[in-house]
Amino acid sequence: MLNHVTYIHPTSTQWVTFVHGAGGSYNTWFKQIKAFKTNFNVLLLDLRGHGNSEGSLTLKDVKYTFAFLANDIITLLDYLKIAKSHFVGISLGTIIVRELAQLHPQRVTSLVLAGAIMKLNLRSWILVKLGNIFKFYLPYITLYTFFAYIIMPRTNHKISRDIFINEAKKLNQLEFIKWFSLASEVNPVLKMFRKTELPKPTLYILGDQDAMFLPEIKELVNKQNRFSTLVIVKNCGHVVNLDSAYFFNQTVVAFIHQHTV
Repeated sequence: MLNHVTYIHPTSTQWVTFVHGAGGSYNTWFKQIKAFKTNFNVLLLDLRGHGNSEGSLTLKDVKYTFAFLANDIITLLDYLKIAKSHFVGISLGTIIVRELAQLHPQRVTSLVLAGAIMKLNLRSWILVKLGNIFKFYLPYITLYTFFAYIIMPRTNHKISRDIFINEAKKLNQLEFIKWFSLASEVNPVLKMFRKTELPKPTLYILGDQDAMFLPEIKELVNKQNRFSTLVIVKNCGHVVNLDSAYFFNQTVVAFIHQHTV
């Protein structure tokens, strides 16, 4: 069972489930807790092998796929008897959330995809190739730190970058390798997402300095705009929920209230 914590609202029937990115934990949502628990029921979780959730014992015992990781979350929802939820994902967590919505649409009320990844550009693919070359030879935290500086390079990204690097220290080499192996299936999964818009209210929220992923999201939402909207946050990088927490909280809370059923 995934490690998790819940905050129960005295009157609201709405659940909001937060899904962190690769190397993170539910601690990376600490700037969201107060704003959301005063409006909704909140579920924070650690993905498999992250934070205080158990991972795998060997490289071969189970293969991580986006469907497998999404179903980890469904198992947790079943355990907590949460029939339906709004989902908020960040970075790689957006792919898991989107896969969950694809497989289990009846469990999803709305989606918030922060720092969303929906297509890998040339720089992204170079990072993936470098990671695949060195993942068995370099300490994972060395690679993770390098990636963090590439994705969050500016001075005003320092707090977010440091938080994610610090949380990543809770991983281990085996978990890093298994999670990085997801790169082999990311292209067909993202291609499927880009092909068809999911009929669920979807908010993409990205920083204007998120050079790795914002151009592709702009292009996607220009085509998929029946159910999807894009909010671009000024002076903000990849981790919008930390770089601009107040604006993020206001925007997302309002979006969820708008799509409460």
